[in-house]
Amino acid sequence: MAQLSHVKGTTDVPLSDTTVYGLLAATAERYPDRPAIVFREQRVRWNWREFAAEVDALAAGLGALGLRKGERVGIWSPNRAEWVVTQFATAKLGLILVNINPAYRLHELEYALRLAGCRAIVSAEKLRTSDYLAMLQKVRAALPGLEFVIRMGDARSEGMVNYDDVLAHGRARPPAPEARLDRHDPINIQFTSGTTGAPKGATLTHHNIVNNARFIALAMRFSERDSLCVPVPLYHCFGMVLAVLAAVSTGAALVFPGEVFDAGAALAAVHDERCTALHGVPTMFIAELDHPEFARFDLACLRTGIMAGAPCPIETMKRVISQMHMSEVTIAYGMTETSPVSFQSSTDDPLEKRVSTVGRIQPHLEVKIVDANGRTVPVGEKGELCTKGYSVMQGYWNDEPRTREAVRDGWMFTGDLATLDADGYCNIVGRVKDMLIRGGENVYPREIEEFLFRHPKVQSVQVFGVPDARYGEEVCAWVVLKPGQQSSADEIREFCRDQIAHYKVPRYIRFVDEMPMTITGKVQKFVMLEKMIEELKLVEAKTA
Repeated sequence: MAQLSHVKGTTDVPLSDTTVYGLLAATAERYPDRPAIVFREQRVRWNWREFAAEVDALAAGLGALGLRKGERVGIWSPNRAEWVVTQFATAKLGLILVNINPAYRLHELEYALRLAGCRAIVSAEKLRTSDYLAMLQKVRAALPGLEFVIRMGDARSEGMVNYDDVLAHGRARPPAPEARLDRHDPINIQFTSGTTGAPKGATLTHHNIVNNARFIALAMRFSERDSLCVPVPLYHCFGMVLAVLAAVSTGAALVFPGEVFDAGAALAAVHDERCTALHGVPTMFIAELDHPEFARFDLACLRTGIMAGAPCPIETMKRVISQMHMSEVTIAYGMTETSPVSFQSSTDDPLEKRVSTVGRIQPHLEVKIVDANGRTVPVGEKGELCTKGYSVMQGYWNDEPRTREAVRDGWMFTGDLATLDADGYCNIVGRVKDMLIRGGENVYPREIEEFLFRHPKVQSVQVFGVPDARYGEEVCAWVVLKPGQQSSADEIREFCRDQIAHYKVPRYIRFVDEMPMTITGKVQKFVMLEKMIEELKLVEAKTA
């Protein structure tokens, strides 16, 4: 009988019942004088004792405003020190932190705050062209439940409370006791990235994210001697869980290069702070590797880190290992709804497995791969990946119908196409909805993308299907070339000839300067598809 694609994560390490704030309190007690938090742009440096004191002061200040367990508090900011202080201060009070995407505009902001029912929001002043405070003033009239806007910065704004005043008020008060919490109490609402459809608010518990962070850190062999460079955004699970909570669980220091990602700033932070670990999505690592001054940065201190958030090109992974000295870099796979990591490679996995798979299942989790009828497929066959265990979210906030659609009998249906090999290593081959059918042939964009990454001139590539009258769908590729390179569609097609099946060779090839992305580095293929459909309509109209 064929081996089925169904695995369970085993370990001698038990799940923890501690809370998010309890995680910090234990680390601050154990390593009070070790480096904890560095925000280079703000010139903030705290050891664990100092950081815990900031958290306790803000918790007391928020409590003095009358905020109570179970109420929702938004956080809208790029990577700033106030973000991580708020993360743990709200956790201490049992408040539910609502992560607002820094790229949101008016409609999206109002949607998120209304759906979560936020009573307060902690907000930066602005980011690039986005005036956060002006936008908040515009939406407040439509949100009568939004009582407090707590603004960062020194200036004063009518009807708003200053973050520093709340902090100072908290310092003058006795520390607020930690709320009486159950490990399954919600701690966080994270909105899905919205690559398709309206964002959904995945509701995560203390038990979800504390344990996921612990096992992420274990896979990287993190300790208090490590220092992690964090260029990924805090509002997303990558920054909040894979970085912050994973480091806090072990006492590893956190170094933030700046408010938003800049390849040079990330490289400088590793160089100056002697970081041993670096996180990033593939596009971040590509930008760092191709930075014009890459060679002047000493990265020999690097050992590990995580590449995640989007499919990781094999060639990029190889360059990270060889050129950035990250011999123990790991790949992680997951989704917001699973807290987020389900699979992660470990530092002692064979190199071939670390560059070509997303590793093996995390402890205390269960995964199966199913066909369209919900039947578990044999090892090696493609199907939809489903996850079960402690990491699965409570549900989508105030959205029971979409919760029932996503979570069935405890299984989170991820929407990702995957395969499992006989040793339990997982390979993500695309999205269920990404698969295109050309003339009756199933085509998986990820397979073509991996092949095109081998072209010496290609820096980044995305493949998707566009409507076609003859074949139903045709293959389209958007390509970003490496700096200083030139190419043509014919050259790319010639590279494909006799290497991949004819029906996989892209009919449409467009060279672009950059891909449309979410702030977390996820490519928005639906935007690319819309643009291609419009372009093809124009071509058709001209030739009619």
